[in-house]
Amino acid sequence: MEKCFSVDRMVDDYIRVYEEILDKYKSKSETSWGHYEVLMERPGYKVKILTVLPQGEISLQRHHHRSEHWYIVKGKGIVTKNRSETRVLTGDSVDLPVNEVHRIKNIDNDNLVFIEVAKGDYLGEDDIVRLEDKYGRE
Repeated sequence: MEKCFSVDRMVDDYIRVYEEILDKYKSKSETSWGHYEVLMERPGYKVKILTVLPQGEISLQRHHHRSEHWYIVKGKGIVTKNRSETRVLTGDSVDLPVNEVHRIKNIDNDNLVFIEVAKGDYLGEDDIVRLEDKYGRE
């Protein structure tokens, strides 16, 4: 009986429960091109940090319900907006209105990291309309 209520056992149980809660609500998601983490989400906007692996790229896509603003934190990339391409470097930013076709590709041997602020009436990941995807997710 004493073993069931020992301080060590209770601490272990609490730690296990906290780890389960953290795993359940973990906001980091692994993808084919790298990973992203939701930093904040409130009604009408979401803030993420995205890391694109060397030579990786997100799918050519658009969103029906949200606009996005990207701020390049680290690395070098090529942003496709509609049919034009622009080189981006650390400190650059990109605005993507609702329904604009876009993609970013890492052109460096280091990770490309950027902050994304999405604003709109719906912010779910299922708002992504993939037009091209080298990872077979079209």
